[in-house]
Amino acid sequence: MTRLLTTQDVAHLVQRVGLPDLLRRLVGYLEADYLRWAEFDKTPRVAAHSPDGVIELMPIADASLYSFKYVNGHPKNHRFGLPTVMAFGVLADVDTGAPALLSELTLTTAMRTAATSVMVAKRLARPDSRVMALIGNGAQSEFQALAFHHLLGIRELRLFDIDPAATHKLVRHLEGTPGLTLTVCGSTAEAVQGADIITTVTADKANATILTPDMIRPGQHINGVGGDCPGKTELHPGVLQAARVIVEYEPQSRIEGDVQQMPADFPVTEFWRVLAGQAAGRESAQQITVFDSVGFALEDFSALRLLSDLSQQLGLGAPLDLIPRMADPKNLFGELQLSGQRQAA
Repeated sequence: MTRLLTTQDVAHLVQRVGLPDLLRRLVGYLEADYLRWAEFDKTPRVAAHSPDGVIELMPIADASLYSFKYVNGHPKNHRFGLPTVMAFGVLADVDTGAPALLSELTLTTAMRTAATSVMVAKRLARPDSRVMALIGNGAQSEFQALAFHHLLGIRELRLFDIDPAATHKLVRHLEGTPGLTLTVCGSTAEAVQGADIITTVTADKANATILTPDMIRPGQHINGVGGDCPGKTELHPGVLQAARVIVEYEPQSRIEGDVQQMPADFPVTEFWRVLAGQAAGRESAQQITVFDSVGFALEDFSALRLLSDLSQQLGLGAPLDLIPRMADPKNLFGELQLSGQRQAA
């Protein structure tokens, strides 16, 4: 029987566990899976692009579990009362192919993206980082802000969005958070002044230039989250040229990340190598580092594993007749008759 987790189930799970603890657990699952990098069957996500957005499938598997995520990215969706990003995912048993979990991943994607950002920043940002600029204050922003506050010790957020209403929404959600100061800024350039970490999480599907070289100072870490499909960027090429650039999965990042602007031989390092000690993270206090984050299927695999474990522990979710249960697995046609009889009854 497949377990179904709805948005209400995941929200209830977060309330039961607490968002800071859930993010910590998620970082642990992510690190454990990234350290098993060679065990996974990996591929860049499959994308269907349209003028207004993209729909993607993100598959990955190890010897025991297979997962995929269906996800879209449509920046104009707010006009129709829909989220920019909507997602669901499946976790299945490799030996039988049976789907064990069908879960919402819209809320969960925001949490796994924030947890991934913190996981990487632990190795790339300076240990004394306490101030973060948050450029783009939309749907992902609270998750990034709280993850960096609770897990990395950020004490001040410097906020900017071209839409003031988005910043007001973010302030409303975060004001009163113990130990966190919110500073609303009038521009990106103002927001990044004095920041140890710069997180860009903008939504427009365009070759935008959110950060330029003149804004960047030695020692800063840039967490570039918004550039995540062909033709969508946030960082000026000069920012990348001045930095040590870390990516998730190079074949996908070359297509979708900010490094899509760069020559094919532009040097990047996959994060799993940093985590495993095969490559350096931050090499000096003055070095500029960039995490060119596009989101990778392994992160959803980790999130689905955590959801599966916690939902079973907490008794959340509902059984779903996604696959027929038959006394004779060879009699599939007979299931039509039986199902019809059950419905009529």
